[in-house]
Amino acid sequence: MLDETQKKLCEDHSNDYSDLKALTVNCTLKRSPEGSHTDKLLGVVEAILVRNNVSLDQVRLVDHEIAPGVYPDMTEHGAEKDDWPDIWKKVEAADILVVGTPIWLGEKSSVCQRLIERLYAHSGQTNGKGQYVFYGKVGGCIVTGNEDGIKHVGMGVLYSLQHVGYTIPPQADAGWIGEAGPGPSYGDAKEDGSGYVGFDNDFTRRNATFMTWNLMHMARMLKDAGGIPAWGNSVDLWEDGSRFDAPNPEYR
Repeated sequence: MLDETQKKLCEDHSNDYSDLKALTVNCTLKRSPEGSHTDKLLGVVEAILVRNNVSLDQVRLVDHEIAPGVYPDMTEHGAEKDDWPDIWKKVEAADILVVGTPIWLGEKSSVCQRLIERLYAHSGQTNGKGQYVFYGKVGGCIVTGNEDGIKHVGMGVLYSLQHVGYTIPPQADAGWIGEAGPGPSYGDAKEDGSGYVGFDNDFTRRNATFMTWNLMHMARMLKDAGGIPAWGNSVDLWEDGSRFDAPNPEYR
């Protein structure tokens, strides 16, 4: 899964990421156990995380009954079933969120859009400092397919994550689309039997590596700093002007 450079990067450092938690969400349209090209590229990210002792949880969202809507539990708003509350526990616990999505008609998958809508359902919740609940977490995305649109899809996903409160580090997306049009996708066996499509693409491997390390670096920095300072971005402080009379150190 990892090449020699990626393995060396994981071995030759003294950083400690063992208290970090990561969640990868595969937004493929394919239900398990069918193979997923998105899952294969996510595997590069996951391998780097695991080699650095980051606790990893994985979700293939299409395998779950995720009701449409923008409330934390849609069974309270007419849905017969909603698995999102269980998924939310994993999202809430994770310092790092990596969203993986294929491209369909130039856009992220419908499953990915539903994920974003359900994340948005929690956008009004706050942490102990009165900040929105996603503050102090970092996010990134990977994109697969055989049509143009990596940057467009990445732009939409990363905008949505930062809008609800995720911190987006530099180079927080990676993708592979190969030759435009019908043909092999990432991880398909090559016709000549020499390996798998996309695995030897230096651009994709490099970007996936940069993204993963930047996610770990940023998550480490935020955790060590106790998150983002709450002065100027606290809902509690905004709604209660009397707090300005005696500022609490926790808001600084």
